[in-house]
Amino acid sequence: MKFLVTGGAGFIGVAVIGHLIHVLGHQVINVDKLTYAGNLESLEGVSNSPNYIFEQVDICNREALSRVFRKYQPDKIMHLAAESHVDRSIDGPAEFIQTNIVGTYNMLDVAKQYWSELVEPQKIDFRFHHISTDEVYGDLQGTNDLFTEECSYAPSSPYSASKASSDHLVRAWNRTYNFPAVITNCSNNYGPYQFPEKLIPLTILNVMKGKSIPIYGKGQQIRDWLYVEDHAKALVTVALKGRTGETYNIGGHNEKTNLEVVNIICEILDEKLPDHPEGITTYQELIVHVKDRPGHDHRYAIDATKIDKELNWKPTETFETGIRKTVEWYLNNKTWWQRVQDGSYQGERLGLESA
Repeated sequence: MKFLVTGGAGFIGVAVIGHLIHVLGHQVINVDKLTYAGNLESLEGVSNSPNYIFEQVDICNREALSRVFRKYQPDKIMHLAAESHVDRSIDGPAEFIQTNIVGTYNMLDVAKQYWSELVEPQKIDFRFHHISTDEVYGDLQGTNDLFTEECSYAPSSPYSASKASSDHLVRAWNRTYNFPAVITNCSNNYGPYQFPEKLIPLTILNVMKGKSIPIYGKGQQIRDWLYVEDHAKALVTVALKGRTGETYNIGGHNEKTNLEVVNIICEILDEKLPDHPEGITTYQELIVHVKDRPGHDHRYAIDATKIDKELNWKPTETFETGIRKTVEWYLNNKTWWQRVQDGSYQGERLGLESA
């Protein structure tokens, strides 16, 4: 089976492609523009596989997308390509509008034309899987509330607003054109190959360099943490078995405050790197509270009952097992993250303003 994966050189895309090729033996066409967050070095494990093809294409380039569809004739589309960092969306929202909204429109338009010309049985098996985020639902106020697939949308940032818009486009194509699409909304991912501007890798790498660890506000924002390989398995399950027109929420069942996450990482690194910088006895002493992000949502939490009951998926990693694997990966893969940080990443916004 041929999968066309957009954004396959990104953090989640790498895990998805690895699962499709190494575990399931499917063919993958990776379509990626290779922005700052796309890294082909993350795909070295599949780059020599006969089941792997790479096309450097911007999803905003409709003509190039049409060529890729005609050439490879995919059976399933997994649309992960997106600008995804909230901080960057605050400073420069235009790129998010272009990629997440216009790019998704292009994908839908090209995919619908391609699907309309298919013959059975390929036409009936075709699926367009749009990968989104729980941030489209906004902020949970209660301590026991959970995001379900029926929750209203209330995005808070330019990033989440652009993803909400793309979700609405996918639903409109399904309803208006009977286009076979499915949507997933996931909680915060973490794991190997994550770009170092996100909280967990930023914390790990700052500790390794003896630098301060910035935390927004008091660090009491709560997120549901999902190990990336668990997410990849869920995404492929939905692409293969999800019902057309449905939405599936994917969560890790691991709610932690940002401060709790950072403290856990510091405790693991106290064990792994016992030679502390002069003047400190624990890496928690590197924590610095900085001015909070504009419009910062307090709590996200996913109800993943639907995907469990309908598709028999549930996460296998607890936060404690997943975070230890993640810390060890960054300790053992210095070449990868050093090359990433030597490039375009300069630690924008986070930590630049004092609390």
